[in-house]
Amino acid sequence: MSNISYHISNLLEKMTSTDKDFRFMATNDLMMELQKDSIKLDEDSEKKVVTMLLKLLEDKNGEVQNLAVKCLGPLVSKVKEYQVDIMVDTLCSNMMSDKEQLRDISSMGLKTVIAELPPCSAGQSLTANVCKKITSQLIGAMGTQEDVSVQLEALDILSDMLGRLSGTLISFHASILTSLLPQLTSPRMAVRKRAIIALGHLVPSCSTTLFTQLTEHLLAELGRGQQTSTTRTYIQCLATVSRQGGHRVGEHLEKIIPMVMTFCNVEDDELREYCFQAFEAFVRRCPKEMSPHISTVIKLCLRYITYDPNYNYDVDEDGDEDGDESMDTEDGEDEDQESDDEYSDDDDMSWKVRRSSVKCLEAVISTRRDLLVELYGSVAPTLLARFKEREENVKTDIFVAFVALLKQTRSSQGLITTATEPGVQEEPAITLLKKQVPTVVKALHKQLKEKSMKSRQGCFSLLTELANVLPGALGKHIPALIPGIVHSLTDKSTSSNMKIDALSFLNVLLCSHPPAVFQPHMRVILPPVVHCVEEPFYKITSEALLVTQQMVKIICPLGDKLPAFDVKPYVKNVFSATLKRLKAADIDQEVKERAISCMGHIVCQLGDQLGGDLQPTLQIFLERLKNEITRLTAVKTLTLIATSPLRIDLRPLLTEGIPILASFLRKNQRALKLSTLTALNMIVMNYSDSLKPPMIEAVLNELPALIEENDMHISQVAVMLLTCIAKVCPSSLSKIGNTVLPGVFHLVHSPLLQGGALSAILEFFKALVVTKAGNMGYNDLLKALTGPFHGSGKATDPTPMHRQSYYSVARCVAALSSVCPKEASGMVTGFIQEVKNPKCSESVRILSFLCLGEAGRTMNLGGQKELKTVILEAFSSPNEEVKSAASCALGNICVGNLEEYLPFMLTEIGSQAKRRYLLLHSLKEVISACSTESLLAHVEDIWALLFKNRECAEEGTRSVVAECLGKLTMVNPAQLLPRLKQQLSSGSPVARSTVVTAVKFTIVDQPVPIDSLLKACIGDFLKTLQDKDPNVRRVALVMFNSAAHNKPSLIRGLLVSVLPSLYNETQIRKDLIREVEMGPFKHTVDDGLDVRKAAFECMYTLLDSCLDCLDIFEFLDRVEEGLKDHYDIRMLTFIMLARLCCLCPNAVVQRLDRLIEPLRVTCTTKVKAGSVKQEFEKQEELRRSAMRAVAALLSISEVEKSPAMADFANQIRTNAEMASILESIQGDTRSSTMESMDTS
Repeated sequence: MSNISYHISNLLEKMTSTDKDFRFMATNDLMMELQKDSIKLDEDSEKKVVTMLLKLLEDKNGEVQNLAVKCLGPLVSKVKEYQVDIMVDTLCSNMMSDKEQLRDISSMGLKTVIAELPPCSAGQSLTANVCKKITSQLIGAMGTQEDVSVQLEALDILSDMLGRLSGTLISFHASILTSLLPQLTSPRMAVRKRAIIALGHLVPSCSTTLFTQLTEHLLAELGRGQQTSTTRTYIQCLATVSRQGGHRVGEHLEKIIPMVMTFCNVEDDELREYCFQAFEAFVRRCPKEMSPHISTVIKLCLRYITYDPNYNYDVDEDGDEDGDESMDTEDGEDEDQESDDEYSDDDDMSWKVRRSSVKCLEAVISTRRDLLVELYGSVAPTLLARFKEREENVKTDIFVAFVALLKQTRSSQGLITTATEPGVQEEPAITLLKKQVPTVVKALHKQLKEKSMKSRQGCFSLLTELANVLPGALGKHIPALIPGIVHSLTDKSTSSNMKIDALSFLNVLLCSHPPAVFQPHMRVILPPVVHCVEEPFYKITSEALLVTQQMVKIICPLGDKLPAFDVKPYVKNVFSATLKRLKAADIDQEVKERAISCMGHIVCQLGDQLGGDLQPTLQIFLERLKNEITRLTAVKTLTLIATSPLRIDLRPLLTEGIPILASFLRKNQRALKLSTLTALNMIVMNYSDSLKPPMIEAVLNELPALIEENDMHISQVAVMLLTCIAKVCPSSLSKIGNTVLPGVFHLVHSPLLQGGALSAILEFFKALVVTKAGNMGYNDLLKALTGPFHGSGKATDPTPMHRQSYYSVARCVAALSSVCPKEASGMVTGFIQEVKNPKCSESVRILSFLCLGEAGRTMNLGGQKELKTVILEAFSSPNEEVKSAASCALGNICVGNLEEYLPFMLTEIGSQAKRRYLLLHSLKEVISACSTESLLAHVEDIWALLFKNRECAEEGTRSVVAECLGKLTMVNPAQLLPRLKQQLSSGSPVARSTVVTAVKFTIVDQPVPIDSLLKACIGDFLKTLQDKDPNVRRVALVMFNSAAHNKPSLIRGLLVSVLPSLYNETQIRKDLIREVEMGPFKHTVDDGLDVRKAAFECMYTLLDSCLDCLDIFEFLDRVEEGLKDHYDIRMLTFIMLARLCCLCPNAVVQRLDRLIEPLRVTCTTKVKAGSVKQEFEKQEELRRSAMRAVAALLSISEVEKSPAMADFANQIRTNAEMASILESIQGDTRSSTMESMDTS
């Protein structure tokens, strides 16, 4: 400590030196010391440092002064509060000094101090005290000082402080407002502008009363009809207030809008510009309140977008029409130049009006997707006509507005992803856009040759978006676009960014159009692209290689039956340019990777044209495979070459390459392991005759470590590679019994096995038995698969097998039986004996039933006479899992022998009431698994039986009946769907609920024939949302939720009529709440809770699938009510609120004050001392969930400017328990974000 004091006192002594260099170096050293976290100053040192630095602010040398200012920042956090007070007092008094230099340096010092003050959330009093001190001084300075420069500095510092620490100045807000408003009438423009900026920073955190006072003041001043310059200031202020205060302007808009509209008619271009800026702010920040005025704003924008009183466009157009057939001449360019020189438009401000009106239109387009079709009718043609705009800045904004229109079209396309369904009509917006494509190309293709880079980049940006929205739509116009692209690639004056934009557009064009469109133009387009590959700037090279790769696919498309295209003229150029980049070692990583990939495509598509160059190129790939930086790309490229139909000769590579690939399977990089397995799979499949035993052995040695349940996808690909090896070189698998197979069996018995990994294992076992590889026959495999179940649950092995593993093993046994029919019949008999044997354990009986079922799917078990009796007897077993397995077995056996087993099953369902539930499960299995054709003959019998049971007393049975009805309806929808619809008028609520549940099972996430019929009548089924019976309403909501999740297109058009019913179900119904006496206690039961829960679940689903169709403010009203509801519903609404923070933060900010209170109540509620453990756990879970919503709210940048939120956040941070919960949640969020970035 004493050392630091000694060092500091030395520096302070040097600072008093007469030599400015000594002073400079000493101050610089002090700054270095202050920036160290470890430094601790004693009281005396603090005082001396502060005094010296304040003195140095008056130093004669400017550089020393600047360094002294920089030292003030780190000093703030190193000294005690009263020293900071001294600094602030001195700086504030210096600001009023007569010396201009001292004033300037002191204001810089104040800004530095403000920037370094700890945020208010840190809970320190320092910040609040300093801010209050500075503010009172500044307010005084603004009011009393006549010197404009002092006022400007004061306004600047006040803006800084309000922008960063407005929450600490709440007590000063009123006096700040009072001192700022007079500045709006200052004769100096700079003062007015800075006052507006300061007001903008004040608005987000000021109280509603002050906000209203400010707005009413502005309106009153505007209403007085003062001179235009003052009016401009007030309109500008309104726009800033709206941008910063957002939704709060909404309630005043009815008064503001008519006033601003009248000012648009005043002949003053600057005033009009500010009016449109205000409209843009209103449109972006108050979308709901602006809805009634949108059409008027659009009309005004369209009127002023063409406002150019000093220029005649008709002359240009006449000239264009004359010149359409001939090329532009040099003389013509000179004439244009002369006319430009004669006409000076420095005083012409009309371009600002046009630009601000275009920006306002862009705001309308970006925020009102619901008006898309109308915008295509009214706005799009005007924007297209204005592509001829002479002012470059305005033209750029016109392009941006049209791109926004295209983006909205693309996003609406994305939301209605049912274009794959047959008979679905094209979106009206898409149809309108297609009609306008020729006009767009006509307006742009000439501009692609203009001198202006900015215009050309705007054209490419627009055309790129158009190609993405309408793939293939520019096919007819390629001849018109190619000259412009070539010009941008070859013109010597073209900038790097311009070339990158042109190449990027060309790439999108190549990817979104068929090869035949481009092949005739290859002669023109390929040379400039190849030239770009040789450019020195790596970004151009990288983009050019991507385009070259796409061009290779076009000049020689594989597998397509296209007219012959002569590729010989292009091969040499493309190959040599790419080879040069492939060989280079001293180039950017991205270029290296793209050169490898591009050469891979050349070898894959044009390998037969390369002759003697092929093998040396493949050797380069081998070198890249050995390099850690390029190995992943090299592996992917090798996979591509191995799949080439040209059968490229890879033999020289394999001897050295296979061991390298095998070594990659040991690496930690997951993407490398997956790509390597895929590559090996392709090589084994296509080059098995070139593989020697040591090569395969090297790969096999690495596989056991990859087949494990920690990573199912890698396991799946590894098993697929094993299957491939088993098929093409089975002899190499002779030793896998002790290496790979134990891992595979462990995987089969894992509870995590399902889907693709299970299918891969089934194929592997089939290949193993058929090829007799691995020295394991049918019986050995069967024993290894079923062995663990014979010991499961016994004293010797007390761990029971997981239920999922029963199903996996049964599938494996059935797969083995399907390829070994001779052994299979003996196996079936064996399983039947095990089921009959009373001494067998439950686990063996369950497995035997499931194996019989899976085997029965593929083979006819009609010969096993006692099977039916055995299954029916199992239905009476005391063990539920045995019953379930028997039921599953009966269904699956029936699938394999429909004619014998289905009538038997239907008879049993009709006669055996006790077994009905299990038998219906068997029937469900049959309906799900059988093909439509095989079921058609039995539909009527099944339908009649199901309808008899639709009003069954047991809810579980009714649910299975409903599922069977739904799945059966999909067999013959045209006949059966109307029958379901008829039942809606049934008098029994139980029958109606069964029918509505049945409809839920007709809605699947894949396109199916029933979709078009269902879309026509789903509205009738949704009318049950208004049913008198709560249970019918609940199942209707579940069905609606299923539709919104799996096929939003079914319900999007009905939301206007359905949403009121949905929102109605979110309200607490007192008539459904009753009290139940339980001994001495009274217990409240809410019969409407399940319905409300279902309604809120629907709302959550709609957020993901139909957000653009929702009135988000009405939606938020319901969420707000849900935050005060029952435990289950609050949990749901907290999740919804967090989701809304991501999807529509602006709307959430508008409702913030109403959302905070319910969150605060949840976070601060304490459970009564004598409560049971579950109550404490529930409250803790609720609090964590509420905190997740708070964390989501705090992630919105504007949120903490709200006084209510700032207060709540402060309350959380000062409470240790709540603060730790919030920190852990924010930590989880950050780590999950990092993980998602890693996996991407």
